Order: sequence, then C-alpha cells, then structure tokens
Amino acid sequence: MNKYVINGGKPLSGRVDISGAKNAAVAILPAALLVEGICRIDNIPNISDVNLWLSILQYMGARIKRLGDTEVEIDSTDIRRVAPPYDLMRKMRASYYLVGAMLGRFGWAEAGMPGGCDFGERPIDQHIKGFRALGAKVEVRNGAIHAVTENGIRSGHVFFDKRTVGATINVMIAAACAPGQTVIENANKEPHIVDVANFLNSMGADIRGAGTDLIKIRGRKLHGGSYSIIPDQIEAGTFIAAVAATGGDVIINNIIPKHLECITTKFAEIGVDISEGDEYIRVSRPADRKLRPTHVTALPYPGYPTDMQPQIASCLCLANGTSFLTDGVYENRFRYVDELRRMGADITVDGKTAVIRSVKELTGAPISACDLRAGVAMIIAGLSAKGRTEIDGIEHIERGYQDIVSKFRSIGADISIVEYPDGSEVSAVV
Repeated sequence: MNKYVINGGKPLSGRVDISGAKNAAVAILPAALLVEGICRIDNIPNISDVNLWLSILQYMGARIKRLGDTEVEIDSTDIRRVAPPYDLMRKMRASYYLVGAMLGRFGWAEAGMPGGCDFGERPIDQHIKGFRALGAKVEVRNGAIHAVTENGIRSGHVFFDKRTVGATINVMIAAACAPGQTVIENANKEPHIVDVANFLNSMGADIRGAGTDLIKIRGRKLHGGSYSIIPDQIEAGTFIAAVAATGGDVIINNIIPKHLECITTKFAEIGVDISEGDEYIRVSRPADRKLRPTHVTALPYPGYPTDMQPQIASCLCLANGTSFLTDGVYENRFRYVDELRRMGADITVDGKTAVIRSVKELTGAPISACDLRAGVAMIIAGLSAKGRTEIDGIEHIERGYQDIVSKFRSIGADISIVEYPDGSEVSAVV
C-alpha cells in the first residue's frame, strides 16, 4: 500500500505547470467513438481515469497510439458494438458518457453505472430524459444502463429540470451526428462543456451556444482531426489553495485566467495576492498575513466550483474567524471533515453547510483521501500542518492529478510516496 508522507510547515515558491483538464478529457475520449477516422488529442492528462478510458476504447476495437505522455491518437474506424467490461466501467464516475457516444454511433448502448468517488448518489435521471427526447428507450438493470433506438438516434428538444454538467455533455455527444437540429435548454456552462463542444466541432460537428444555457446542434458526420484539451482549472485552483494555506509565492503556468476567475475572486477575498498574465497567474501570501474568514457557496459555473470546495475548507481552518461553506451538489461532500478534525480542525456540519472555526494550527496525523478532491484537500492540510502527515487512499488522487507529488516537490513541498506493505512499517520510498 502506498501513502503520501508530508512534513508540513514550509511555504511554497517557484513555478508549476498545469496539465490538461481531467473533466474535459474523460468526456472527449468516449466522444472520439463518433469520429470516422483518426483523431489526435494533445494536452491530455496522464492520469488513471484517462488510462481506463483508453483501455475501454481499445477493448471496443479502437486503435490507440501513444505519441507521448500527453498526446494520443485514436482510430475508431473499426469500433465494435459491444458492452465494455463492468470491472472497468465501475471504476469511473464518467462512465455514463459512453452511453451518449454509443447511442450516437450505433443507436444502441450498454454501460455500467457510474463509479469513482463515493460522495453521494449519481442521479442519471436527466441523462435518461435527454436520451429519451432523442428517441432512445432507456432502462437501468443489473447495474448497467441499457439504451436502444429503432433507427438510430434522432434530433430533439431537451429541457433539463435542473442544471447538470454530465447530462449536458452526454446529450451533446449523443446528438452530434443526429439528423436535424437538437436544442438543449437549461444547459450548464462549465469550461469543459465548451471544450467538449470545441473538440466535436474540430471533427466536423456543428454545435453552437456551448457556454450558455441554450445549445443548438445540427447533426453532421464527423471526420478525423487534431485537438488540444484546455488546462485544468481545478488543478490550478488546487495550487492556489496550497499557496493560500502555506504561504509563499508561486507562478502557475499553462492556464486560462478567465476560467479561474470564479476561484481567484474568492481567494483574493480571503487575503491571497493574485496577479495574472496571458497564460499564467502569480499567487502569493506573506507568512505573517492571516487568512480572512468568508462565506462560500458552491454553485454551477460561473459560481464557485463544487470541485474546489474541500480545498478551500483546508485553508479556512486557519483563517482568522468563522467561515461558512455550503454545498448542496452532493450529499456526502463533507465526508472529509472527519479527517481534518484528526489534524485539529474545528468544523461542524449542519446539513449542507460546514461551519469552520479558526484554529491556531493544524498538526500532522494519519488521514485518508476519501475521494479525489478531498484527497488533495488533505495534501493542502498536510502541507500547512505542523509535523508529519500520512495520507492513504491516494489512488483517488491519482485518478485526476498528473504527477501531483513531483509538482508539489518542484515548488518546495516536503512530500514523498512511501510504500507500506503491511500498512505499518515503511518498506521503500519512491
């Protein structure tokens, strides 16, 4: 068993490069099934979720060629109409994107229900509503989503009852090749939704309005091409939070500053200095400056992201006063609070709101990463804490962050991957 071991209390300084967006990559890869020809995807993060998708596509008959750590070539010409293995699908939260892609390609789909991080139910009712509006008969049985059409997917009108990132992307993928015009209303606006639309458009699709609440899609046959995935706003936000918690001065490269405004605005509010260039931001906090308390409510883009909620919680433990953090997107998103309490945090959860009272310091402790974003929040807490912190469950973190240990070490963090074969004694340092 591998763990992260952190000796905290050191400010961060230097430069760090941000990888491609995980949330975009896990939708773009299954969308490549629609392309009749070879598509080359660059700036793809080298993470376990991406490797799972490549294994699934290869199982279905796609020819995969790795052109480097962050570039891949996919040829879906001979893709087979076959359900991928359940044991692969159950490991990913984004597995449902395969349903939209298979419906668009075959008019038929079968895929395991979403897995991945366990922080609440993964309702797919809006996905099903969208697929049915495009002519599919959909049911869930034996742990899998089954969908079928009579003569292929068709265009339609979809109005979501609530804002949903996954269903917006899934219906957009399914309708990309459908004859006629599909209209999606009450769509989400996240940057990775726009990125998926831009990928499909670069392969010949006609999708307009992505990034607004009204998306119009005129179905077209897709051809091969090249595309580069946007930088990961959540990874960049994670490093912003780390500097906020530890103090220091870090330049964060390969980002789109506009995508980060929903994050940087809140961190500036709590006392972090942020300046931006064309493709970078500089983040700093003097060691003698205490963070200010605040109220944070996680909302759909351009609101503060739910995927950045645990990270700012780690920072607010050290703010000078009481903060309130509200997140109603997932009912179990505050599971990580017990881990922060092990480090001395004073946090009370009341329904969808966490009340965070300041403490003088956090102290190192053995803690667990209970999901992807909570896992990096534990890293942030460990970096700011006094003493040694050991984090297990790191497989959650490596689902979505490329070379996270190396990146933190490059800006001065004392963090290592340590092997514990029996869960107790150190065997080797990697």
